[in-house]
Amino acid sequence: MTEFIPPARPLIGEEERAAVDRVLRSGMLAQGPEVKAFEEEFSAHFGLGRSCVAVNSGTSGLHLGLLSSGVGPGDEVIVPSFTFAATANSVALTGATPVFADINADDFCLSPAAVEAAVTERTVGIMPVHLYGHPADMRSLGALAERHGLQIFEDAAQAHGASLGGTPVGSFGSFGVFSLYPTKNMTSGEGGMVSVATPEIERKLRLYRNQGMEQQYKNEVVGFNNRMTDIHAAIGRVQLTKVDAWTRQRQENAAFLSANLEGVTPPPVAPGAVHVYHQYTIRVPQDRDGLAKALRDEYSIGSGMFYPVPNHQLAPFAVDVDLPETTRAAAECLSLPVHPSLSRDDLERIVTAVNTLAKAGA
Repeated sequence: MTEFIPPARPLIGEEERAAVDRVLRSGMLAQGPEVKAFEEEFSAHFGLGRSCVAVNSGTSGLHLGLLSSGVGPGDEVIVPSFTFAATANSVALTGATPVFADINADDFCLSPAAVEAAVTERTVGIMPVHLYGHPADMRSLGALAERHGLQIFEDAAQAHGASLGGTPVGSFGSFGVFSLYPTKNMTSGEGGMVSVATPEIERKLRLYRNQGMEQQYKNEVVGFNNRMTDIHAAIGRVQLTKVDAWTRQRQENAAFLSANLEGVTPPPVAPGAVHVYHQYTIRVPQDRDGLAKALRDEYSIGSGMFYPVPNHQLAPFAVDVDLPETTRAAAECLSLPVHPSLSRDDLERIVTAVNTLAKAGA
C-alpha cells in the first residue's frame, strides 16, 4: 500500500520531549523563566530588533495587540477576506469593524489599491496578512498608511523568517503576530508571539495577557488569561534551533515543485521577498476540488484548500462586497505538501500525480 503523504506534519523530537520533562521536574509550569527566555530568543533569532510578548495563541496575540494599540468600538481596520477567520475575528473582538479589501492576484496578499479605496474617516489601521509565508507589499502599504495617518498591524501567523528587502516581517507595524500552532513552520504546541514597536504597547500587552495586572492583585485594566505556559515555551525554544534548517528545506522542496509542475500555476515570489512556504499554493483554474480528491484517492497525497470560504462570506460577517480576486483565489487555490519531512521520492510522486491529473483535466 502506498504511504499517505500528509499536507502538513509537526516535527517533534527527543530534544522537545526532554525540554518538557525539564520544566515538569522544575515545578514551575505557568508563565515563568522559560517564557521570558523564549521571548528574548525569538526576537533575536528572527532579527526583529524589538521586544516580543508570548501569549497562548496567535488569535490572542492579534486581539491583545489591537487592544494595546488603542483599537476599539467605532473604529475600522482594513483586512483581507482571503485569510483564516482569526484575522477578522480579532478586529471584531475589540468592538471595531473589519473592512474587507481585495488581494493581489500573484502573492494572495492585500492589494494596496484595494486598501486605498476602502479607507474612510473611521479607518484607524491596516492589517496585512503575510499569507502562506510570503510577505505582503509593506512598502506600498506603509506609504499608504503614512499618507492617511494609519497604523499597520501585521498578521505574520504563517511567516516565521519571511522578509522583504532584508527587513523581517513582524518589524514593520505597531505590532506583528506569529502563530505557534502545531502545523506552522515552528510550534510550541500552541501559542503565539507578538513583536511590538513601542514600550507602551508592550506594557499594555503584558497587562492584558495576565488578567490586567503587572503585580499580583494590583489589576490596572480588565484583562484576560492569555498567558503562555513554560511547558509550551520550552518546546518553542528548542524549535527555534531547528526552524532555519526546516525553512531551507521547505524552500528547496518548493523550488523542486516549481521547476517540475505542469498545467498549474506555481506561486511566484516578489522581487526582494523571502518566502518561507508555510503553504506551497498553486492555482488550479479548472476543477480544483476534483484534483484534490484525485490526489488523495488515486495517489495517497494530501492537500489543503486555504481558504474556500472568504471571511466576508462567513456567517458572523456576511458582508455584500465585490472582491473578484478573493473569489477567484477561493475557487482555484490548492496547497501541496512541502514540509521538511518529505523525501525526494515524495516530491517526485507529487509532481507525477499533479502533472498526470492536470493533463487529464481531473
